[in-house]
Order: sequence, then C-alpha cells, then structure tokens
Amino acid sequence: MKYEKRYDGRKFEEMRPMSAEVGVVKNAVGSASFTIGKTIAIAAVYGPKDLFPKFLQNPKSGVLRCHYNMMAFSGAGDRVRPGTSRRSKEISMVMEKSLLPVLDLQDFPKSVVDVHVELIQTDAGTRCAAICAASLALADAGFEMKDLVCAISAGLIGDKVVLDLDKQEEDFEGGAVDIPMAIIPRTGEVTLLQLDGEISKEDLKKCVDFAIKGCDQILEVQKNALKAKYTEAKK
Repeated sequence: MKYEKRYDGRKFEEMRPMSAEVGVVKNAVGSASFTIGKTIAIAAVYGPKDLFPKFLQNPKSGVLRCHYNMMAFSGAGDRVRPGTSRRSKEISMVMEKSLLPVLDLQDFPKSVVDVHVELIQTDAGTRCAAICAASLALADAGFEMKDLVCAISAGLIGDKVVLDLDKQEEDFEGGAVDIPMAIIPRTGEVTLLQLDGEISKEDLKKCVDFAIKGCDQILEVQKNALKAKYTEAKK
C-alpha cells in the first residue's frame, strides 16, 4: 500500500519538534525531561547507593538499573494499566543496554544507580524518548560518560522509509515497520536496534542513515539543555 504524504505534513526524513531540560526533579541527583512531538519523558537519577540483595553486587563497578513506566493517563488511546508489565520490563532492560556503553561506574563498586523514567504523555517513540531523557539525567547527575546517547525510530510505512514515526503511522492500515535505534554520536556505535516486521536490506540501510542524521539533531537539543542549566547557574 502506498504512503504518499505524512499525516502531519512532515517530510519523510523530518522529525517532530523537540525540546529538553535538565534539573526538573528537585530531589533527584540528576534529572531531565525530553519531549518529541506529543511524547514526554521525565527521567530522575538516584544513587549511587548500596545494592541489596548482596549477590547482585558487582565488586568492581556500580550497577545501572533502569525503570520505565507509562502513567495511566499518558496514552493517546485506552487507559494504560498501572504497574509493572512485560513491556515495561523489556524496555527497562533495553535502556540499560543502550546506556551502559557510555557510562563509567567503576568508582562505585557494590552500588547501584537507579534511573526512573516516567512517560507522562505518549504518541509513539516512548523507548527512544526515555533513553534520551535518561542519558541527559545521568549527565546532569555528574557521572563520568564517554558521550550522550541519542535514540530515534525510523521505519517503513507502506512503501516509504520515514524518520520518527508517530502513533498514527505505527497504526497504518497498510502495515508499518518500526525500528528504534540508539546511537553514540561520537563513535557512531549503535547500542540499540530493534526490528518489528520485515524490511529489505536497502530500506534498512536507509532507515539507519535517517536515524544517524536524526540523532545528530537530538544531540544538539541535549547539549543545549545542559548548557542552558550551567549558563543560568553562572549568572
């Protein structure tokens, strides 16, 4: 099925409007919000603190533990069932795997760093927004990091490769392929690539190219958010 024009009028390689802010949760060690389109993620970092039970401790490094949650009222459609689900557990694990390659916790052996991400409004791209917010919150907390992590989805809607799918596109009646990706901008390393559906090798390569360019834009938003906080602190 052909997809001639995006529902919201964007170009196929165009992202939704973005914004970010750090220091948004008062009592957290570090925190950040990341908004893309109508999807809003708020991340808060707590720790390092002793990890219990002790058999989970790493004697050589701290442990990163992520918690992903969509608030009951956040969905664009039906009410989200509160509490832990298989999906939230899976995305929490995905976040950890995406962020660990840039994070150095060797100074905090036997401890844990908790990152809680709440989605207060959603319109697709929630795991990518969560990763972007969590990366910013960890940087705001002052942990040693090799780089920020940027995440965005690309995919195939009908016969067109597009960047940053929204909910309406994910539900496209002709079929949609959604590919969330997380990238370390400095090295180009991909720390997350999930594929839901079938896609040709050529279209997959185009999706990756779109995502890399999209992550460059996200990085600028993230860096500006960090600069804004510390510029304000100097005044």
